[in-house]
Amino acid sequence: MKIVICDDNIEDLMKIEKLTTKYFALHPNTAFELEKFSNAQKLYKKIKNWDLADIYILDIIMSDTDKTGVDLGNQLRKIGNESAIIYITSSDDYALDAYNVHAIRYLLKPVSEQKIFEALDYAISYSEIKKSAVYMIKTKDGLVSVPYSKIEYIENSSRILEVHLVDGEEIKSIFIRKSFDEEIKEIIADKNFIQVHKSYLVNLKCVKKLGKTSIQMESGICIPVSKKRIADVKKEYLLFAAEQYR
Repeated sequence: MKIVICDDNIEDLMKIEKLTTKYFALHPNTAFELEKFSNAQKLYKKIKNWDLADIYILDIIMSDTDKTGVDLGNQLRKIGNESAIIYITSSDDYALDAYNVHAIRYLLKPVSEQKIFEALDYAISYSEIKKSAVYMIKTKDGLVSVPYSKIEYIENSSRILEVHLVDGEEIKSIFIRKSFDEEIKEIIADKNFIQVHKSYLVNLKCVKKLGKTSIQMESGICIPVSKKRIADVKKEYLLFAAEQYR
């Protein structure tokens, strides 16, 4: 969990750093990295270079630069980043601007321990939800989102995606016009998934046993592995299994 604090008032910057450090000391199971800036322009350049954090604690009014906390928030949203933003300011004149960049909290100085702790609680929960990747399926009833963790395997059956979930539920897509490879290119980037056949993508976490020509899933179903993929599938499965037992 990477946290960035930016405030051009050194006294306020140090206070927020102290409170944030105290918060994480009370949550030893959450690893965190803290970076602080007294110059918004430097942070703005880091954001433009895609050097990003999970949570941003930003002052809005910064007199020593032409960039404000709102500019930083706008740049984050402009590049499609959804990190949690907590605004801290001495004025309530910018609440609407904070709303427009979907800041999760707007706190007035001086900030109390209770308020910053509550804001961090919410920011961490928000970040964890955003990190939970979902697979979007176009069905006859509309767009359905399914967390990756709930998918056992996906089958391409006559250009209809059959998404089989770990609880036994099956979700069917409408007729797909793109190739199966194109439909799964985003989810296959996740190391827990592997394409074992031109028509099958499986979640390695749900594999019970790897055979010579097929994979048995936890649900009991056997999924074919194509001849040209068997060596790669075996290698990836063994690497995955070894990683789980480190």
